[in-house]
Amino acid sequence: MTNEQETGTTLDDQWGAAFAEQGTAPEPAKPKEAPKKEEAKPASFASLKQESNGAVTNLDMILDIPVTLSVEIGRTRMMVKDLLQLGQGAVVELEKLAGEPMEILVNGRLVARGEAVVINEKFGIKLTDIASPSERINKLR
Repeated sequence: MTNEQETGTTLDDQWGAAFAEQGTAPEPAKPKEAPKKEEAKPASFASLKQESNGAVTNLDMILDIPVTLSVEIGRTRMMVKDLLQLGQGAVVELEKLAGEPMEILVNGRLVARGEAVVINEKFGIKLTDIASPSERINKLR
């Protein structure tokens, strides 16, 4: 048998009696008000200005976004067993021909092609061709 069944009082009655003993009565529960409805407002973004040729001129908001630029010399496919047999001095044949332009990728997307150069004993790449928007779209497929 629970304490409530033994005494015949409810939990609310017990709390009310406890507050009365302390001289502080709880405030009666107020009816819940319906939440206020706020009107939706259109989002405000810095506007990008477009010139008559369609080029966006206000690019300040995206200029500080970091991207990963990589140069792809070539690719090949091989079986895992062949990969595990590779050792120092092994030669892996790539699909591209020697002297063929390398692909320059930004975040994995083709943006240009170029040729390898050496600058102060470091490798670099000289851009020879910028990919057209249609080429970039075709590479996405």
